[in-house]
Amino acid sequence: MGSNLISRVKICLKPLKPFLRQGSSAFLTIKTNLCKSSQLPPAARSLCTRDSNPNSAGRQAVRRNSGQTDGHGGVKYGTIRHRQGELWEDAVDGGGKSSTLRERTPFPKSVFSAGTAKRTAEMLKRKAALASEDEEEPEGRTSRRPGKVQPPDRPLSAAEWRKLKESLGNQQRFDIQMMSALFTSGAELGIAKSLLTFVATETGTLSYELLLRYLTLCVSGGHDAEAFDVYDIMRGSFSSLETGASSLFIKSFSRTARWRQAISILREVKKVFTPSPRNYGDVIAAAMLHGDMTTAWALYDELLEKGLSPHQETWDALFKGVSETKGVEGTEAEAMSQSEHQERLLRILLYMRNNQIYPHGSLASIIKTWFESLTGQKWTGSWTSATPKGLCGCCGSTLESIQLTAEEYQQLKDRVMTDIIQGRDVFNKTTPEELERFKTFVKRKPAFDVVVDGLNVANISKDKSKLSATLLAVVSELERQGLTVLVLGRKHMLRPSRSWERHNMNLIQQKAYCFFTENISEDDPFLLYAALHSGNHCQFVSRDLMRDHKACLPDGATRRLFFKWQRGHQLVVDGYVAAGRRVRFQSIPSYDTIVQTSGDSWHVPYDEKEDRSTYEVPQRWLCLTQSTEHTH
Repeated sequence: MGSNLISRVKICLKPLKPFLRQGSSAFLTIKTNLCKSSQLPPAARSLCTRDSNPNSAGRQAVRRNSGQTDGHGGVKYGTIRHRQGELWEDAVDGGGKSSTLRERTPFPKSVFSAGTAKRTAEMLKRKAALASEDEEEPEGRTSRRPGKVQPPDRPLSAAEWRKLKESLGNQQRFDIQMMSALFTSGAELGIAKSLLTFVATETGTLSYELLLRYLTLCVSGGHDAEAFDVYDIMRGSFSSLETGASSLFIKSFSRTARWRQAISILREVKKVFTPSPRNYGDVIAAAMLHGDMTTAWALYDELLEKGLSPHQETWDALFKGVSETKGVEGTEAEAMSQSEHQERLLRILLYMRNNQIYPHGSLASIIKTWFESLTGQKWTGSWTSATPKGLCGCCGSTLESIQLTAEEYQQLKDRVMTDIIQGRDVFNKTTPEELERFKTFVKRKPAFDVVVDGLNVANISKDKSKLSATLLAVVSELERQGLTVLVLGRKHMLRPSRSWERHNMNLIQQKAYCFFTENISEDDPFLLYAALHSGNHCQFVSRDLMRDHKACLPDGATRRLFFKWQRGHQLVVDGYVAAGRRVRFQSIPSYDTIVQTSGDSWHVPYDEKEDRSTYEVPQRWLCLTQSTEHTH
């Protein structure tokens, strides 16, 4: 500890003595009055922004606003990588994702298959790049922003720091900007120490914000001894710690022999706000690592009781913890039986099922190892994929159907009718009278086999002169299959034009029932009403993924039912519609992509990579089967 920048110090308006100058054994004696928390500048508070997890109310981590959305808005499920320095967790935890066990699936992709959105985005990006080839920057031109602080590559003396600051125009927040630049560039800790020494020499004060940024650098770099010293200083100088500092200290203490101190910090945090899932996860991982399963599971239960969603790293630690704590003597591991622990771990898999969560490849590997390690139970794990007919490619068992049960269908229908069809938002784009007219129309017609979003389907064609021809081709294919079809359109489609030829529109009305709404009306509520009113067999044709409507539903369980119904009923035209060629639709899976068990088997769909959007599902499965000869 003697080599630390800050060692055992007495604060509370007393001189802060031991700032050790880099490369020298001489101590600087400096009068340091650290600002009280009540005097904390707004800049320090803005350093701590809310966690991107929607369940992490009250969580503030040391990061800049990133604009990252939660996992229910169509943004990629995997971490959206920010540039280094914007999210300190990336520096600490970012390498934990597994990219192993990848294989191509043997059947066609759909809009709901993992990676489809990414491939589409990359294709559009390539097209955009081709269009802007002539706009590239001249060779040798730097893209660096003017005036950006560039950190030194070695520790500087106070005189050298002063000269550097003067060369940059004596910027008012030079110390804050430089500490941020040191973190962003991954500079060595000694340079940051020399900066603190300079600031303390010049001003006699180290602000909360500067200490917080230095703490961020320490924790992200694994310099826990230094973090402990900062903890002693901040606890002695400020009446309370902000969220960012508390989270950092929990992280740092949890990975050392002083891990129980993290529990105390967590307890203090709970008096002010709800800790984040990562705060809980850090301490749970520490408890498991040190053989205290009782504490780990108590904190895990508390996390769930607060309505938080555990991070996958927390599940990593819980599944790993069994083998790591076996044989640990004199610990609290003995307070919980292995059978109870096993039961709790199986409940995690059921939690994933109920919340439609998919483990990352690394966690799937840990789960596989855990099952295969269970004494006398003879579990075997294999990596596989499902066949188009919904059979496990490894054991051959039938996976759960994508079709909703009668009870699930009625539940979903009731919720959609209440929250989407009759919701107040619908009438921003239609009228109650028009909706009632449509309901009467539907009731007087036979149940539909398929409902077509006419405008959406027509616009598959990029040629605006072929909109009606495209829609006619799709409707003709459905009629050829002997289906009862409803086409939803807008009244402007009935006015003859280059896009909407009268002959084509007349043929469409001969082949299908049609309902044309006002031009300002939104199609989707009408489509959902007609499809759900017609029964569980009714499908619909649209490229719209309906994320906004799913978000209108009141709870996660109903949203998951909606997504399951959508994947089992939505027909998407495969490719472009060309004259003289039959229209093809992407295949609808017969099975549900969800964690499932039959007692002597488990099937766990998992994320093999980080390119799955929230409306997509994984294509790879972990098949776990138990030998019938196992010992009971």
